[in-house]
Amino acid sequence: MKILINCPLSLSKKNKFNNKSGGIESLNMGLAQLLHKKKINVTLSSNVPKKSVINGIKIIPIGEIKQNSLLYDFDVIISSNDARIFDYYSNSKKILWLHNPLQIEKSIRKKQFFPIIKNNLTAVFVSKYLNKTTSKFYFFKKRLVIPNFLTSVFTQKNLFTKREPIFVWSVQRNKGLTETIDMWINKINPFFHDAKFYILGVERLPIKYGYGFLKSKNITHIGRVSKQRLKNIYNKSIGMVCLGYDETFCLNALEANSCGLPVITFGKTALNDLIKNNYNGFKVNNFENLSNKIRYLLELNKNKKKKLINNSITHSKKFSLNIIIYKWLKLLK
Repeated sequence: MKILINCPLSLSKKNKFNNKSGGIESLNMGLAQLLHKKKINVTLSSNVPKKSVINGIKIIPIGEIKQNSLLYDFDVIISSNDARIFDYYSNSKKILWLHNPLQIEKSIRKKQFFPIIKNNLTAVFVSKYLNKTTSKFYFFKKRLVIPNFLTSVFTQKNLFTKREPIFVWSVQRNKGLTETIDMWINKINPFFHDAKFYILGVERLPIKYGYGFLKSKNITHIGRVSKQRLKNIYNKSIGMVCLGYDETFCLNALEANSCGLPVITFGKTALNDLIKNNYNGFKVNNFENLSNKIRYLLELNKNKKKKLINNSITHSKKFSLNIIIYKWLKLLK
């Protein structure tokens, strides 16, 4: 079986699991690698300047795959968020791997609508939430939910129980961040002087305070970091703040769980299914309750804290690629 995994994003030769690549790139590479280990012929196309090989996977520029479609033959094409590649391969089985919302207006504007309609596609959604919120007017041949998975960096082998009073924000979107910072300044820092709030993922803070003032409140802006550094920070922290306004899955929350971090969230979008209240995280209604849960974790005794760490790691193991891959293999057959 010959499979093309199409990732219409920038994937450089340095894009391994310990880099700053985004979730979609890491998922595409992770799936390609495990299929490759199972002796399946896998090619990955991406926005790269030239052909290369990463971890045994052939990487080919998308432009070449399209312009020379007669030179390539694939039994199955899996494309992340982009249906246009399917127009070039009429005889391949076509799987649209949907990570993000695809409203009708957006699909027309991005020239996705007609490739979806005419290619008799199977749609794979990363969550029940995304499946539910994606229009039925696309008339997909089949609609399936295959959840995202942990890449190899976040395969936890040791239980880290020695933690610092650190809370982490690591999603790239900043909706609610200003309110969270205000909450920390007014509700947490005055009472817990050693508690720290690390802001990762967001390149620039959309806030009214200067960086020096934030530092005095134990708020540190770090920005985007490598996957390995992100894991190291998770392993020494005690909680993640992930409000979940527009998450179609939230790989960040799953990765945090894998390192033992309970996730505090408003329980919106896909996080409502991913987080089980009082087990691998907490669902709160507002910023006042958010501050209460942070205080709760800061005051929690050692045994209860260890139980939360164990619960979070146990929950994350359900999303091991070694488990999720069988859903993909069943589909590929």
